[in-house]
Amino acid sequence: MNVKLIAHTALSDEFVSEITNFEELTGVFHQPYENDRAAIALTAIRCCYSPLKPTEIITEEGEKYFGQSASDGQGGTEADRLIRHIVASKHTSTLEHLTYTFAVEGVSRALLAQLTRHRVGFSYSVQSQRYVRFGSGDKSGGFDYVTPESIQNNHEALRVFDAVMSELQAAYDKLRALGIPAEDARAVLPITATCNIVLTLNLRALLDFYQKRKRGNGAQREIAELAERLREEIVKADPWTAKFFD
Repeated sequence: MNVKLIAHTALSDEFVSEITNFEELTGVFHQPYENDRAAIALTAIRCCYSPLKPTEIITEEGEKYFGQSASDGQGGTEADRLIRHIVASKHTSTLEHLTYTFAVEGVSRALLAQLTRHRVGFSYSVQSQRYVRFGSGDKSGGFDYVTPESIQNNHEALRVFDAVMSELQAAYDKLRALGIPAEDARAVLPITATCNIVLTLNLRALLDFYQKRKRGNGAQREIAELAERLREEIVKADPWTAKFFD
């Protein structure tokens, strides 16, 4: 499995150019311009409670929230405190404005079936077994597959499993040689066959997904690993989100 963050929400160049005290603000605090998502979260949250227009919030309140230490004693800035408060009060619709796009590679169709049960806030583009040919002589070189951990740890079970995968590849190749189109030959491909996904989701949806699929919550190993990889990528890009995955 390979999971890579390939895009995320960012402040527009036009919006940044219209912030009248940009130079002053960047001298006081760093996060909004090193981390656009924090600035966008602040704008969305304060929009609900402030008489200011959304375009005015960073200019008028940026120094207050990003330039002062958190008053709740839990570290970070006042912006961190505000976001903590919003998450604790479950007003997390304000986090839906922050989106992340991932390349998810080499996961099984079994994982895909579980993953697509999560609908709200998720968008998927999935490698097609209808249009991509998985014959041994095709560009793909045949289908790859994920081996469950319990089978990996059992020598005899692994021998049986790999033999079946080889037989299914041979059956697919034979069907294609008989003129069967890929969209029908794929019927013999197993649920462990791998696929690639472009996955976009918002922060609220991701936090909900993580709580349901993280390790120790009864989730199957592969999707629990995906949950951890997604968390790692988000926290690497936006360290301020780390506490919300606890």
